[in-house]
Amino acid sequence: MHLFYTPEIVVKNELPEEEAVHCVRVLRLSQGDEILLTDGCGCFYKAEITAVGGKRCLFAVKERIPQSPLWRGHLHIAMAPTKNMDRTEWFAEKATEIGFDELTFINCRFSERTSIKTERIERILVSAMKQSLKARKPVLNEMIPFDKFVSREWKGRKFIAHCYEGEKPLLKNCLLPGEDVLVLIGPEGDFSPEEVEKAEACGFCPISLGRSRLRTETAALAACHILNLTNQIE
Repeated sequence: MHLFYTPEIVVKNELPEEEAVHCVRVLRLSQGDEILLTDGCGCFYKAEITAVGGKRCLFAVKERIPQSPLWRGHLHIAMAPTKNMDRTEWFAEKATEIGFDELTFINCRFSERTSIKTERIERILVSAMKQSLKARKPVLNEMIPFDKFVSREWKGRKFIAHCYEGEKPLLKNCLLPGEDVLVLIGPEGDFSPEEVEKAEACGFCPISLGRSRLRTETAALAACHILNLTNQIE
């Protein structure tokens, strides 16, 4: 059964235009066909198409199916977007397939990209959520200056991954299942020493992701996978 994203399903029995076009014009589904919907907030819905026309597709919900979380805690990755947007988009897709809760882009001193259009990333998150048959879409935040972000209150554990010398435990050895976790991943040029100092002063603990030197998007995905595996519900 085909899965469609319907964030306004509680108040509207119509697919968003982009989803409707895919349903009607690409898949050629029509009145009477059954479809599966998700609100991106933890529920699937079995529905039947009641009318189609142009770029519109109406439906009637037959069954609401709440989904239990697949992992514990709130998993948040904050990363500096890469100069090549393909790499950032690749991370967003793969991390959603693995599973996490929130993504924030941060503008750092050595960032090669100081602005980002989140609309395309949002579409990638939706597509990856549907492809991996999840009922929860990660929250996507607008880009924010590093200093402003690290100064915010955060109720869970906070970590910063950087490449400077010093004793840094592996992220996997710092986690306990069920905790809310935030991990900072810097740009290709790494965080500046001043940013690391600022983060530590705000309660972020420095961690390592292993001995290999990783690209930004690889480091972010590695962190996401470690968080997910630690918190995965059997």
